Amino acid sequence: MNQPQRLTRDDLDKIVISNINDFGWHCVNVIEDDGHPPWSYTIGLYETWQHPELIVIGRSRATSHAMLKTFADDIELNCEPDLSDMNLLIGMKCHYIEVNPRYYSDYVGFALWYYRKRHFPLLQIVWPDNDGMYPWDANLPSTFREWQPLLGAAPPIL
Repeated sequence: MNQPQRLTRDDLDKIVISNINDFGWHCVNVIEDDGHPPWSYTIGLYETWQHPELIVIGRSRATSHAMLKTFADDIELNCEPDLSDMNLLIGMKCHYIEVNPRYYSDYVGFALWYYRKRHFPLLQIVWPDNDGMYPWDANLPSTFREWQPLLGAAPPIL
């Protein structure tokens, strides 16, 4: 029986570069494993449109990709997304926090490769639970905080 051909690292590199050349950005999806949440992030937004790269933690691949694509489509149309009022999830306001560079190697390694370890800005899109609570809310169950760890400082409480 024939085994399906697997993509090599060189093939993956070419896909990333091709997508950035063709669409201006690429989405990397990291699957859930050993109790760690899945995450998705962009590569190319900063190089193509001088917009920070984005990361979403704890959502499905399809939902994360839709959120990131919404951003990328607006950026491509020269409609700078309004970070103060962005409902990427129906009826749920997301927040955006600057990711501390100490987390880059753990979460966006392929982006580090692409940018050849040059610094690039990265924002985490933080979404609420079903009750509208965020990881920084005091009464939030720890399981939700673990599913969506904050990679930077929480926004000031308004």
